[in-house]
Amino acid sequence: MLTPQGLKGKQYRVTGNAYPRLGRPPKKSRKVIAALAALLALALIGLGGVQLYDIFRDKDRNASAQACATPSGKPLAAPTAGATPGAPAASGAPVDPHAVPQPSAVTVNVYNATTKAGLAGRTADELKKRGFTIGKVGNAPAELDKKVPGTAQVIAGPTGVAAGTLVGSQIAGASVTADARTDTSVDFVIGDSYNALLDETQAAAALALAVKPSPTPSATGSC
Repeated sequence: MLTPQGLKGKQYRVTGNAYPRLGRPPKKSRKVIAALAALLALALIGLGGVQLYDIFRDKDRNASAQACATPSGKPLAAPTAGATPGAPAASGAPVDPHAVPQPSAVTVNVYNATTKAGLAGRTADELKKRGFTIGKVGNAPAELDKKVPGTAQVIAGPTGVAAGTLVGSQIAGASVTADARTDTSVDFVIGDSYNALLDETQAAAALALAVKPSPTPSATGSC
C-alpha cells in the first residue's frame, strides 16, 4: 500500500498503469517557504547595507585626513594668537601675558576719523578713567580721516605690541596694526562703526583671550 505525498493520508492501491493525481502542497508549507525566502532576502539586504556603510565611512575618514593636512601631507600648525578676536597683534606674534603693561604705562593718542563731532574727547575721557595716560586728542590725520570702516584702528610700533594689545582689547572688532614708531605710544583711531568702549569686564575677558597661548594639537586627535 502506498501513500503518495499530497493525498492527505488516503491510501490507494496501485494497479495497472494508472496513478492517482497528486495535489498541490499544503498552503501552510507555501507560507513557511515564502517567509524563509523573505528573511533570507532581508538578511542579504542588511549585509549589503553594512558593507556600503563601511565603504563610505572609510571614504569620509580619508577625506578628513586630507583636509587636515597641508599639500605636503604635514598636519596644519596651531593658529597664532591675536590681540583681539578678528584683530592680529601688531607684530603678528603671540603676546606674552607677562609683557602686557599697566594702563598707566601706556600713552594713548585718540583720533576721530568719523564725521561725528566730539567722539575723540569722550573716548579719551573713558580711557583716562580706566587708568590710561592720554596723549594727543583730535581729528585723525588725512591718511586715516574717514578711512576707518570698522570700530577702530589701533596703531603701535614694534616696541609697543603689548601696549597695542591692551588698548585694542578695550573695543570689539578693533584692528591692531604696526608702524615704524620707536616709542611705546599707541594711536586709537575711531572708525565709522564705533559706538562705545567695551565695559571693563568685557575688556578684561577680551585681553585674557588675546594673550592666551594657543593649545598644542594632539598627535592623535582630530583636527
